[in-house]
Amino acid sequence: MLRGRRIAGPRPSLVLALPALIAVLFLLLPLVGILARTQWSELGAHLTSPPVVEALRLSLLVSFAALGLSLLLGVPLAWLLARVDFPGKTFVRSLVLLPMVLPPTVGGVALLLGFGRRGLLGPWLEDTFGIVFPFHTSGAVLAATFVAMPFLVISLEGTLAGLKPTYEETASSLGASPARVFFTVTLPMVAPGLAAGAALSWARALGEFGATITFAGNLPGTTQTLPLQVYLLLQDDPEAATSVSLLLLVIAMGVLIGLRGRWTGSLGRPRGAASAKPEPAAAVLATTEPPVSARPTEPWPLHAEVTGFNELTLDAGPGTTIAVVGENGAGKTTLLRALLGLTPRAHAQLRLGDTDVTKLPPHKRHVAWVPQDGALFPHLTALANTAYGLRAHGMAKAEARTEARHWLERLGVGHLAHRKPAQLSGGQAQRVALARALAARPRLLLLDEPLAALDQTTRAHVRHTLRRHLAGFGGVCLIVTHDPVEAVSLADRVLVLADGRTLQDAPPAEVTRHPRSPWVARMLGRNAWPCTATRNGLALTTGGRLIAADPLPEGARALAIIAPEAVSLHRERPGGSPRNVWAGTVREITVVGSRLRILITSDQVPDLIAEITPQAAADLALADGTELWASLKATEVTLVEL
Repeated sequence: MLRGRRIAGPRPSLVLALPALIAVLFLLLPLVGILARTQWSELGAHLTSPPVVEALRLSLLVSFAALGLSLLLGVPLAWLLARVDFPGKTFVRSLVLLPMVLPPTVGGVALLLGFGRRGLLGPWLEDTFGIVFPFHTSGAVLAATFVAMPFLVISLEGTLAGLKPTYEETASSLGASPARVFFTVTLPMVAPGLAAGAALSWARALGEFGATITFAGNLPGTTQTLPLQVYLLLQDDPEAATSVSLLLLVIAMGVLIGLRGRWTGSLGRPRGAASAKPEPAAAVLATTEPPVSARPTEPWPLHAEVTGFNELTLDAGPGTTIAVVGENGAGKTTLLRALLGLTPRAHAQLRLGDTDVTKLPPHKRHVAWVPQDGALFPHLTALANTAYGLRAHGMAKAEARTEARHWLERLGVGHLAHRKPAQLSGGQAQRVALARALAARPRLLLLDEPLAALDQTTRAHVRHTLRRHLAGFGGVCLIVTHDPVEAVSLADRVLVLADGRTLQDAPPAEVTRHPRSPWVARMLGRNAWPCTATRNGLALTTGGRLIAADPLPEGARALAIIAPEAVSLHRERPGGSPRNVWAGTVREITVVGSRLRILITSDQVPDLIAEITPQAAADLALADGTELWASLKATEVTLVEL
């Protein structure tokens, strides 16, 4: 057995490797030159001389002051560029990048003409506030900020762009104001990018030379920073200049090595992050009642008129749960985001109870949202996540945590209260997200695939617990789901969407019996064939013919619903009463509970699903590619007029 041998990657092309090697040598040679020419025996004396110490003190003062100013101005600017679309955004970003490509002396001249005594703003600053930047330490700070702030802005903007807005939108739906969202969610999550940008900005400010000497001058103890000291030493004491250059080189390399590539603005996966694996089935849910303060104190009926991509009117009484279903692109998530006020694709005129919340920002609507991935804040524990909405509404920390713990216990994850999301499985994280939304006391609760990350056993437990919560909920709940069991067991109504419009809005039993959408019928496990009534039966849209017992007026459009268990399979063409008989081929066999589902393709009709017992499949000797006959009685066809 071979151990420790690395897998060889592709050999580099000589055409590319040779220029790359020359580039490395080109960058390395000047640095080697500094190391070779440094007088190591005199290094201590050079670096501790009074002029150098004074210049170092001033450089640290100027660079840290420039860093503070860059943070104060650059962080909001980076957020604006990353999160807000506005006219002239490209121009503003170009302004940010300009100092990075502008010759430093030209930058100094520009500062002089803008803030100098004869500049555009300089005379007013001097006459009004007595502020004079040239030949003053504040001028050195201004020059260093001008050239250093772009490094912070660009690094942080890249990190913000990589941060999913879902986290901020979820925090807003829990009642957090924009400022609270920024300081409690956004900044902590982009902290690595912010730290990298700040380090680069500080290092650039420490090494600033051209703009400083042009704008602020070179006064010892006032504006003569370490780079300017190197410039003077080159004329009088080259060995000392080399020693000081070595110091600046070591500082710059230390910053870059410490960052290890983090200035690129990417958000890496947190260390120890758990994969979204299914929840173990052994989890046990608590059965204690939620705290009294968590229950709504008054009913909140819903009225919404949605326009834009979605065109529909939605009315629901207090305590109503609506399952929103439809194929991908039908507008389900867009509907939820419109009710939240988070999308320009659709607009909702929304009334909750007697309150019109249409013009209110998301954090004041009392509309809580659980997105598909849960969007738990990774820097907060499960307990702090659950208490977030309560704290945003002004509840005291101790009381909020007590109530949050009750909700976690209620959802069966109380023992995980002090874990962070990276330490939770996908199912555990989804239950914490549910607890967080329920704890926020919403008037409207929006759940986007809330149980998708759970295994079947845990899903049944959580579904039962959620149903008990919704039974006592005074508001309205909308649940986007692709699971027919969730739609039937949790919802009072099923809202079927197609292209943003309402295709069907009815109780679950009615939708199950008479689905008006092929997609919904297939979701419920039925065969669904669009057709048109003719004199000789039903002409299928995709080709073929079907006979049904209940005739329709000629030309009527309908959906033919066929239960899989109503389809009979035969190895030879059947005789007798079936009026629908087709030759086909077995293409797929899947297990559904204690039965088998057989996918059959045919040249005469669309793909057909039949459901039989394993014994029947064995008797027929079914396998992929088996040729057979499928039959269906006319009385087994249910027609839903469209």
